Amino acid sequence: MNLIEDPWIPAIRADGRQCRIAPWQIAETDNPVVELAAPRADFQGALYQFLIGLLQTATAPEDSEQWSDLYHEPPLADKLASAFGAFAPAFELFSEVGKPAFLQDLTLQEGEAKGIAGLLIDAPGGKTVKDNLDFFIKSGQVEQLCPSCAAQALFTLQTNAPSGGVGHRVGLRGGGPLTTLLKPAGASTLWQKLWLNVLDSSNGLQSANTVLSADIFSWLAPTRVSDKTGQATFPEEVAPLQMYWGMPRRIRLEKQPGFCQCSLCGGETESSVSHFITRNYGTNYDGAWLHPLTPYRIDPKKEQLPLSLKGQKGGLNYRHWLGLVLRDDENGDQAAKVVRDFQATKSALLDAAQPLQLWCFGYDMDNMKARCWYEHTLPVMQLGASQAELVQQWAQVLVNCARESAQLLRQHIKQAWYRRPKDVGGDITFIDAAFYQATTGDFYKALAALARHSQNDTSPPQALYEGWFHTLKRALETQFDQSALNATPEAMDLKRVMAARAALFKNFHSSKQIKQIKPAKRPLKETA
Repeated sequence: MNLIEDPWIPAIRADGRQCRIAPWQIAETDNPVVELAAPRADFQGALYQFLIGLLQTATAPEDSEQWSDLYHEPPLADKLASAFGAFAPAFELFSEVGKPAFLQDLTLQEGEAKGIAGLLIDAPGGKTVKDNLDFFIKSGQVEQLCPSCAAQALFTLQTNAPSGGVGHRVGLRGGGPLTTLLKPAGASTLWQKLWLNVLDSSNGLQSANTVLSADIFSWLAPTRVSDKTGQATFPEEVAPLQMYWGMPRRIRLEKQPGFCQCSLCGGETESSVSHFITRNYGTNYDGAWLHPLTPYRIDPKKEQLPLSLKGQKGGLNYRHWLGLVLRDDENGDQAAKVVRDFQATKSALLDAAQPLQLWCFGYDMDNMKARCWYEHTLPVMQLGASQAELVQQWAQVLVNCARESAQLLRQHIKQAWYRRPKDVGGDITFIDAAFYQATTGDFYKALAALARHSQNDTSPPQALYEGWFHTLKRALETQFDQSALNATPEAMDLKRVMAARAALFKNFHSSKQIKQIKPAKRPLKETA
């Protein structure tokens, strides 16, 4: 199967019909494709990245004006097929050892044989199965895959690769990276959803001049192994486009002829993949890689390498909005390159009435163990450069105050619960989660108001700050009372509870962060 020429990508057309398409068919305008339909959530995110990477590699626009033209009117499907077709030899899924196969080691003849379920990031590992600990995701559920699902599983693993044991390398963004993609909030074609995340050539990611280069598609040459005699791979040693096609794992799929009913999609095909072979010490990505689709935490002193943001326990909420959409000065988080470039150069080229979202997704990994898959959508405002700077500064105040309030709430509820709170361990961050959940709606209303305020005024929005102060205070009162007083009267030390409550609001009012939004005392009116 050739991943450029053959229809293998599950998709949905405008009339609701499900089908499989070749990549170039995303540009069809007659009953256009409007969405992908992968059998798993992680495959869905990976397919988006596959198609974005293909567009970036084959058809990157020269500048923002050309980007805008193509957003509104995609190229002819035949023209796109021709552009993609130049790369077809690198996208064969199966081939003999010694000939290129997509994202597979060129020369790997021998290695550890594994069942195809081993490509799935959340599959239980060998020791888990041996110890009979596969409680939630059972082993033996995925025995064989159709070629389409095998390709999706392979790309998902290579682009998200977590640590996989000694010498089984992580992806160039680290294990389980967070991916953030811009999407229109309303009806749109798949082409528009993808093209929003393509950078123009001024970002150093111009289309490949030499179409079949191992600097981009590393599987076209013997793997840069990373054992004791091997080497690490740094950004300056290969083409920047390799970020879309990273291959940290040495894998070779084994194709079997014969009838197959796929364990994932249920589709019936004439061949299948039930095993693959693998070896350790594949490409070891090192250095300051900055993938365009992932947000990073940047060390202001430049002493540490950029750290990709990951999926995390508890998921995402509005306290992460700044770091994912603009930048968060409090912790050094900054939005993905494609998001920052959109805000800086492309936002003004789109209809301001077209609402946008940021689709954020990724695994929460504990080394080799997938704890959870998270997906969130966050609002994206179309702001000019000066407007974005103001909104970032003002929103930073709101987020900082919310963080301070959540920390105080957790601390004082614990004081209400326990006589010696410092001696009590355990994870009580569910208190923070409930607090953020209770204030989410008000935050996004405030954010929209900040954007409107920034259109006509550059002074801090004091009235809006005061509104946020009252929102936080009300949430503290409600959350504290619900948590601290939710106990049987016999078990409750009411004196300790009330002391903790009083301390909570004393510290809230005296907090340096909160004082920025606290209403000023107004002079008493004179009476006659």
